[in-house]
Amino acid sequence: KIFMDTLKYLQSNDFLLDVDLWRLFANLEGLNKVSLSFLKTFFETVKEHFSKSDSPMDFSSILQKFFQGDLCQTHQIYCLNYTSAVFYLESLRQREDFGIYLKQWCEQNEQCKRLHLPELLVAPLHRLTRYPLLLNNIWKRSTDETEKDYIWSLKEKMEKSIWDLEGKVKWLDNFQKFRQLQEVIIWPQVWDRDKRFFVPECLKQSLRENSRENLLSSVNRLLLHEGRLTLAESTRVLDVYLFLFNDFLLITRTKRNKKKYGGSDTSSIPVCPSLAPDLQSFIREGGFCTVLDQPIPLDRLILKNVDPIQTTVSSLRNAFLIQHENRYRQCIAVFLLQAQTETAKKTWMSQIEKAVSSYTTQHETKKRTAFCFPPESSEV
Repeated sequence: KIFMDTLKYLQSNDFLLDVDLWRLFANLEGLNKVSLSFLKTFFETVKEHFSKSDSPMDFSSILQKFFQGDLCQTHQIYCLNYTSAVFYLESLRQREDFGIYLKQWCEQNEQCKRLHLPELLVAPLHRLTRYPLLLNNIWKRSTDETEKDYIWSLKEKMEKSIWDLEGKVKWLDNFQKFRQLQEVIIWPQVWDRDKRFFVPECLKQSLRENSRENLLSSVNRLLLHEGRLTLAESTRVLDVYLFLFNDFLLITRTKRNKKKYGGSDTSSIPVCPSLAPDLQSFIREGGFCTVLDQPIPLDRLILKNVDPIQTTVSSLRNAFLIQHENRYRQCIAVFLLQAQTETAKKTWMSQIEKAVSSYTTQHETKKRTAFCFPPESSEV
């Protein structure tokens, strides 16, 4: 409320007029009203019971009014906006005037107890998850069997609603993350990536139209692991950034440049807070990732450990090998990668092995399902 009311006051005095109040706080005012109304009604019922010992505590009507009414709905609206609110806040924090509003006008207020806005914005999400605990405690102490049955069913509905909501919030968070990755990952054309391929200028446009730069837009794709490594080549060592998805591995070369491939400025792009901190700072510096080679499908990926004894001569440390095979099981690419520490190397190898195993299991299950026909009827 302090942050929201302060921003309203500043905007009424013609400051920060371009800041969208809804994108930042969503329906927080409505949420506060319905939450306060629930608490007042709840405690009035308890107070009335203790003042009149013969008065039964009728929680059913209160719970029905609020939990099947506005209380859950307003929480859900807020929670669904939360991911985009944090993303929007991250872009605003780069501004000097907004920074002054946060630090000097709000965070110094004693009521904030040294908490920052991101820590406060998440509070309604935490509160929503505590409502089933409240319902469970009321159920335990209830003596009326009819009331107990109703409260239990309400608790189960609440838990299912939260479960569904968590799935939606995760989906939105994943959507924001992948939209950010599409901004910073550059897919060079095949003739730029490998000089062996010659394409006349007159044909390049038709090939560009068939480009799969929207590869990361799939709603079912998940980012499992990411991070910096170095790639050993015959005459040099490259800084690379790897993205391990649930269906392929992408090796990119990191570059720091204020101008992105195509001319846009990456330093002005708001950074998604759910990305790895290392990648966030890299993006803020105007960095981008150029795809080094084609994506490696997990069912075509062979992972091999490199023993330290094998690399003593070449001075390679914490190394492992990734082999890319085609559908005919021929090796078409090999990447010798190095991690900063032995622990980081083991983490990478473990994550890749786990991803490959999971991908293989899922596809074997799909194949079995596809070939499982229903038994033939005796009447045929």
